[in-house]
Amino acid sequence: MTAEITPLIAGNWKMNGTTASLGEVQKLAALLANGGGPRGTVVICPPATLLERLNELAAPAGIVTGGQDCHPAASGAHTGDISAQMLADAGAQFVIVGHSERRTNHGETDVLVQQKALAAHASGLVPIICVGEIEAERDAGNAVAVVIGQLERSVPDDWSGHDIVIAYEPVWAIGTGRTPTSSDIAEMHNAIRDQLKSRFGEPGAAVRILYGGSMKPSNASEILRIANVNGGLVGGASLLANDFHAIISAL
Repeated sequence: MTAEITPLIAGNWKMNGTTASLGEVQKLAALLANGGGPRGTVVICPPATLLERLNELAAPAGIVTGGQDCHPAASGAHTGDISAQMLADAGAQFVIVGHSERRTNHGETDVLVQQKALAAHASGLVPIICVGEIEAERDAGNAVAVVIGQLERSVPDDWSGHDIVIAYEPVWAIGTGRTPTSSDIAEMHNAIRDQLKSRFGEPGAAVRILYGGSMKPSNASEILRIANVNGGLVGGASLLANDFHAIISAL
């Protein structure tokens, strides 16, 4: 990790979790309190149905919350969607945009992802902008080019005065138990950092770049030691307090 950047561990619960799952948040809060608190920013992004209640439980432990997606519009006739303003009203501070499952299952484009990031900024949320390649693109040797292209089109040109987070998620590693090698992760994170610095100058050097792709207790320490890895976007392991705490502790 880059020492001068405050690391961030974000848990993405995806379409998992009911009221019973809030017990894991209470358990995580107790584990963090017993350990003296987290050594970075900890975010949990639950289903929207749990956001407000989870926020009330998490805040005293220094855990913040986020949404898993937002609509680019502030309001309107968009049945089933949720706006960034609604997320903020429920207590969220972050929102994931452009997750590979949204890009794949809902056909979201880089242009739409950028619009969602702008909507997040307008509502005072920090967007966690996801980028990543599929297996065929990596096997063809195009992984870096694909990711940098997504980054260029998904990140707004003007985000001065706002915070953004980038999450690199090799799509072929999500939920599969597979992870890229440390050198593969380093190559991609260094390329992302170089692009951000080239495009935005000094602010680009301070953007947190998370790794997302089957991060778990057994590999978190190794991944978090890689240069320009400033934290993680964690899926399944964030649903269980003990596993998520182990990853947070790896900071």
